[in-house]
This record gives sequence, structure tokens and C-alpha cells, in this order.
Amino acid sequence: MLRMYLWLYVLFLYAPIVIIGMFSFHSSPSLVFPFDGWSLRWYEQIFASSTFRESLWNSVIVATAASIATSLLGATVALALIRIKGKMRDVIATICAAPIALPGLFLGIALVSGFAQAGMNRSLLTVTIAHVLYALPFFVATLRSRIDYFDSSLEEAARDLGATTWQSFHLVTLPILRPSIVGAAILVFALSFDELIITVFVSGNESTLPMMIWSMMRRTVDPTINAASMVALGLSLIVITIAGAIFWLQRRAAISSRTSDLRVEANDQVDSTTEQRPQSVRPVQGFE
Repeated sequence: MLRMYLWLYVLFLYAPIVIIGMFSFHSSPSLVFPFDGWSLRWYEQIFASSTFRESLWNSVIVATAASIATSLLGATVALALIRIKGKMRDVIATICAAPIALPGLFLGIALVSGFAQAGMNRSLLTVTIAHVLYALPFFVATLRSRIDYFDSSLEEAARDLGATTWQSFHLVTLPILRPSIVGAAILVFALSFDELIITVFVSGNESTLPMMIWSMMRRTVDPTINAASMVALGLSLIVITIAGAIFWLQRRAAISSRTSDLRVEANDQVDSTTEQRPQSVRPVQGFE
């Protein structure tokens, strides 16, 4: 029974994606079964659109800038939380992650008012700032588990051994936090790339890919929408795959380096033991 529930759960999650992918290659404009045939005409049509290319590029720019800015700000918050002890760390971490519960409509209206008071014209810059504000709580929440189990005594041991503050951060703290930071940055990229509600309020004349798809759906529904959605999904998968490959290569290199160091250390110990072992020579007794 539980196994059947598991398969139903997987089907519920991935069946819409499979259907969208199928109809993005449909040779007919119809979006209902039976399936008539396969064609790339909708991808050719969507990539021939300058509006689509511009919107896709704007989404990539905003998502990349938002992930970089959020990583810098979120990593700073993580370092501050590491140095706070006791229940105060839980309180501050909860406050930092609480804006996740705020609806996008509320954030959009608040940001529009804030940008108007600051005299900022709506553009990709305001979209990036809004996405950073929106994604930062998710970044901090993703790092929360790593922060809770971080051993501050490692930094203290590095400083006791003569390392400076920068060296202890660069050689001890950053390698421990790096996997979580990169994973949270990928999450921020995906959130920013797909964000629509807040973007509607803070964007100007420059459109992002979700806004372009939304405007297309307001006019008509055709397979070009499916093709644009699959392009967005493919880009997200490419980013995740590249990040996973980088993680795998770094982990493999680290394991290989550690294994080689252990072998060298073991060989050195064997050599030193052999040198220290006393050599006893038995005299050869002659025949009497």
C-alpha cells in the first residue's frame, strides 16, 4: 500500500511536466489528445521571437545577480549567527527566516511604495533588489542546519596554531560552509528565475521570462507556451547539473588528495621504523 502511494506521489509530481514536454513537440496547435505527431516548430517559433530572447536574457541576468548578492549577504548573516551562542541564535535565525511566510502580494506592494519614496525608477535593478529581499530568508533557512552544527572550536584551534582571522576563515570556516552556500545560491537562482508576483509590481518596461509567458497566456494558449516553459526548465536543470558536477569533481579531488597524503604518511612511517630497527648480524661459525 505504501509503495503504491509512493508511485502515485511521483506520478502526481512529474505527470504535468511530462505532458507539457510532450505537447511542446506536438505538430498540431491542439493541446488535447490524441497526439498527432512530433515537431520542433514551436521551439523554432519561440527562439525566432526577439521578445522571448530578450526576456530570457533578462531573467538570467536578474537571477545571476540576485544569487550572487544573496550569497554575499546570506554568508555574512551565517558568520554572524555562528558567533552567537545560546537561545539568542535561534531567536535571530527565526526572525531572519520569518519573511518566508509573507505573501508575495504584500512584498510587491511594499517594495513599490519603497522604491517610489526613494525616487527609483522601476527597472531590472529594482527587480534584482526585490528578488534579493525575497530570496534572502530562504538562503538563511537553507544554511540553518549547517550553522547549528558548526563547531566554533575549529576556528579557535586554527587561531591557537597561529592562523590569522582571515586564514581561519579561508582555510577552516569557508570550506565547511561552501557546500551549503553553493546549494543555497542554486536555490536562489531558481526562485529568482521563476518569480512572477513580485516582479509584476517592481518591473518597468523590461520583461522577464515568467512575465512574458504570463502575458502570452492572457492572449491565447498555444504550444509556444509549453516550449517556453520547457526552455526555462531545461536552463534550471543545466544549472543544477553543472553545480552537481562541480561538487562531484571537488569531492573526488579531495578524496584523492587525502588518500595520497595518507599513503605518503604511511610510507614515511614504514621507512622511519625500518631505519630505527636494530640490525643484528649472527657471526658465521667455522668448522672445527
